[in-house]
This record gives sequence, structure tokens and C-alpha cells, in this order.
Amino acid sequence: MEKENKASEKNQSAENEKKHQQQHKENEDNIIPQSENSEAENTEKELERLREECEDLADKNLRLLAEFDNYRKRMLKEKADLLKNGGENVLVNILPLVDDFERALKAIETSDDIEAVKEGIHLIYGKFVDFLNKNNVKEIPTENVEFNTQYHEAVSKIPAPSEELKGKVIECLSKGYTLNDKVIRYAKVVVGE
Repeated sequence: MEKENKASEKNQSAENEKKHQQQHKENEDNIIPQSENSEAENTEKELERLREECEDLADKNLRLLAEFDNYRKRMLKEKADLLKNGGENVLVNILPLVDDFERALKAIETSDDIEAVKEGIHLIYGKFVDFLNKNNVKEIPTENVEFNTQYHEAVSKIPAPSEELKGKVIECLSKGYTLNDKVIRYAKVVVGE
């Protein structure tokens, strides 16, 4: 009987050990899903936060693109307005010269004093030259200068009256002008050879 009791105790001890291991395993199984659920919830929350952040950044990007497009359109419109109305200031400043010419034409018809008419025309010419200077239009020099293809257009070549005039401008047929140091009209000249 002792043997049976020992065997029974052994079986019971083995069963108790199995139960204990099974309970321990069940506890672990229960703990792991809770841990996995917690991690899954954290991952979902993080994923949702990242989605919201991504949507927010996409919205900001879209707004910036729209703002830049509006800026570009505004700049193009302003540039077109400048090109369209840029000459307005020049035209407003030239109108007094037109008025002076009209007065001079009337004076020519009624005046017998040719010297006064000449003086009036010289005054108008002086005003016109001042107007050009104020608008950065400068005359290209042609007297006693070397012929320069960057500023002069040779209309013809003639034998130079002296050795020192070879390769130089002999006569200017049409004045040339620069605007802000850029040639807007070449001087038409006769060159000595």
C-alpha cells in the first residue's frame, strides 16, 4: 500500500505540476494578448497621428502652391501693366515739347522776325536734348573719333584728307544714341580711308 500511496502521491504531484504549468501558461497567454493589444492600440494611435500630420502637411503644401501661383499671376499682370503703361511717363514729359512746337508753328505764320523764330526753335531743341538726357538717352560722339563698329555704322568710305584722319569718322550723317549705355540707334557716318 505504501507503494500505491507513493505512486498516488507521485501521480497527484505530477498532476498538480501539470495544472500549475497549465495555469502559468494560461496566465502568460492572457498577459501577451493584453500587451499585444496595448501595442496595437499605440501603433494605431501613432498611425492615426501620422495620417493627420500628413494630411495637414499636404494641406499646407497645397495652400503654398496656390499662394505661389497667385503671386506669379500678380507679377505677370504687373509686368504687363508696366510694359503697357511704362511709356506713359515719357509721353507725359514730352507733351510740353509738343506744345512748344505748336506755339512755334503759329509764331512762324504770324511773325516777320526770323531771328525770334530761330531762337524759339533753338530753345525747343535745347529742351528736347534736356528731356533725352533726363531719360538717360545720350548722343554717341562722332567728332574726331576712331570708327567703332559698336557705335558707328559706316555708310561710305572716302579718301582721308590727311593721314591722321585715316580710320576716323569724317562726317556724321545721322546721330546715334544710347539708352542706359545700350545702343538704340547707331550713328551713320562717313569714314576716312
